[in-house]
Amino acid sequence: MTRQAADPFAKFTDWFSQAARELGAEQASAVNLATVSGEGKPSSRMVLLKEHDERGFVFYTNLKSRKATELAENAAVAMCFHWSDLGKQVRIEGHAMSVSDVEADRYFATRPLASRYGAWASQQSSQLKNRRELAGRLTSVVARFKSRDVPRPPFWSGFRVRAERIEFWSNARFRLHDRVCYQRTCDGAWQQFLLYP
Repeated sequence: MTRQAADPFAKFTDWFSQAARELGAEQASAVNLATVSGEGKPSSRMVLLKEHDERGFVFYTNLKSRKATELAENAAVAMCFHWSDLGKQVRIEGHAMSVSDVEADRYFATRPLASRYGAWASQQSSQLKNRRELAGRLTSVVARFKSRDVPRPPFWSGFRVRAERIEFWSNARFRLHDRVCYQRTCDGAWQQFLLYP
């Protein structure tokens, strides 16, 4: 049965908070992100969720990475959090859009220094001749910024996934799992319904 529902973000926050408490922040934040290229070829990888609210789910990356290139071609994405030890999973489908420079700058400034160096040194998803080449790039970056702050690289930023559909899955006996789905309607409200397991 379909019915009008409050938005699902409070429920996500409750589940995410439980996962962070019981599994640790990094394991709770790990989410599979699936993208599709302009040629219709899918790919997926794990990223870390850095922020979430009713506007969407935020992650950061090198803008020349495969995921960012695919997002430029096709903004449709799917995300999946799987917290096996809790018997819970959250699936999100929507569209990714760039965060503002102000948001990206603010987040980048909170990253550990080593991570900021790494963002400058990596040509993410490009072919690497050998690890020595990467080490050399890192040495150059450290020397370049040794006596000053490390700003956000112009080729590094974030994406916010605006959810159109969110499914909450809970493990249950006899594999009759509980699946509660929220679908955004054309007027921006949410409808809630159950799915067969």
